[in-house]
Amino acid sequence: MLDLPTLRRIQLSPRPFWQRFIAKLLVVDYWRTAIDVEGFERVPDEPVIFAMNHTDRYNYWPFQLKLYQQLDRFTATWVKGKYYEKRLVRYFMEKTNNLPTVSRGYVITRDMLSTLGRRPSDEEYTALRGWVDGAAHGDRRDAPSQCPQELLTTPRAILGRPFDPQRERYPDAINGVFAEMMGTFLELHLEAFGMGLDLLVFPQGTRSRRLSKGRPGLAQVALHFKKTVVPVGCSGCDEVYPGGSPFAKSGGHIVYRIGEPIRYEDVARFHIDDPFVPFSAPAEIAHRDIFQGYVDGVMDRVNGLLDPPYRFSADGGDTDDSGGVTGVDRFV
Repeated sequence: MLDLPTLRRIQLSPRPFWQRFIAKLLVVDYWRTAIDVEGFERVPDEPVIFAMNHTDRYNYWPFQLKLYQQLDRFTATWVKGKYYEKRLVRYFMEKTNNLPTVSRGYVITRDMLSTLGRRPSDEEYTALRGWVDGAAHGDRRDAPSQCPQELLTTPRAILGRPFDPQRERYPDAINGVFAEMMGTFLELHLEAFGMGLDLLVFPQGTRSRRLSKGRPGLAQVALHFKKTVVPVGCSGCDEVYPGGSPFAKSGGHIVYRIGEPIRYEDVARFHIDDPFVPFSAPAEIAHRDIFQGYVDGVMDRVNGLLDPPYRFSADGGDTDDSGGVTGVDRFV
């Protein structure tokens, strides 16, 4: 599973061996696949954040291959924490410069699975998530009726952080785990940029053929580190990777279009003068509109780089028409 010890042992590399090794395998795997990249000349020389739509599990692999072949650049890539559940996949993720993202939802779901041996139901998850989010914002209400008592009374380590029910409330423990994990997550970003690595982010937070609404995580990192964001539209990769297999389907045509860079200096209306801690409750409360406004602008840029079948649905990606992964399945 993804826990604090796993996060803390991640070691990034400026020229990751396994990314280069996989690139050589992909050259063979893509022998009947056309991969076009339009706009590499727009990418600045300094480390940037690539913001890409997420049509399938592997649509960043061809992009990383071309980035290596044409620009000799490498990435640290955001991936979901749920991909660290299986030992072999976890080993692969650790060796290929991936940065596992965490959410309070992941911590809740993973802790319940470890403690009770099952996932939360939709009703339980909604109640628990609301309680935990409220506690993060200073709400001291009692446990909801849907909360299993074992979660409140069982001493344990929650993803590597000790929890003593006699000394700490459950929602405060969940928020404590989340804060420690995100602190390590941000330290890895600082390390990645210092090595000259680009960051590759999927702002949607889930896979879907049609573009869907972006989440504010991208904005928090971009504004905190004052980094340039480069929008990337990927069309056609879902046809090459139609299922869960990492082996490309023969044929197909993948097109990556790179948009104009969004430099920090160019988005002065979103600048935050006072220092803030990304992913913290105070920042989420104080700057929610700024974060969402920034990422909405990025997603509009990505939308303009996509072929019609991959663009926002008629409602702008606000409903399930995008076909994304929903519910507890996002976490485990």
